[in-house]
Amino acid sequence: MWQRGKNWAAITLVAVFNLMWLGVVVYADVTAAFWSRVTQALVALFLLGWAARKTVQMIGKA
Repeated sequence: MWQRGKNWAAITLVAVFNLMWLGVVVYADVTAAFWSRVTQALVALFLLGWAARKTVQMIGKA
């Protein structure tokens, strides 16, 4: 049970951090180069997808 709780905490941390990071990259970081912003947004979306996939897998195991 403890391990499952740590997994949920890690997945939640990744998802929340990447939502905030995506907001910073898209809206607040206007001084960075366009390609830098695009790359950072793609990485954030990739990690959000990972968190969503892990969430679906863990719900499926429950």
